[in-house]
Amino acid sequence: MAPIEKKKGLRHLIAAGGYSFQGFMRLLQEEAFRHELIGFVLGLVVFFLVGATPVQFMIFVILMLCLFAAESLNTAIEEIIDRVSPERSLEGKHAKDLGSFATFCLIAGNVIYAVYVVFF
Repeated sequence: MAPIEKKKGLRHLIAAGGYSFQGFMRLLQEEAFRHELIGFVLGLVVFFLVGATPVQFMIFVILMLCLFAAESLNTAIEEIIDRVSPERSLEGKHAKDLGSFATFCLIAGNVIYAVYVVFF
């Protein structure tokens, strides 16, 4: 297989945008990510209904983007483990569990923040 030609300049930015879009489309296949998207939309609605400030909206959006990034990395870890080590192994389980825990931490952070905005 021939090496992949590296793009430069504007072509690189356009290609990177395409890769990101492909990653988003892949992530849409994950039920957990679809649930997180629903939580994002519901969170925005609730923030609007309680009269959250623009800064509170911005913090929520940033936290959700961090969650989406963690979910993306968690999915990438799972894909790599499944490809490299399809048999069950303790190391593969640990890698998947750690990725899951990272995602859980951001979900918890988002929930704590949303409760704070809504009730305090």
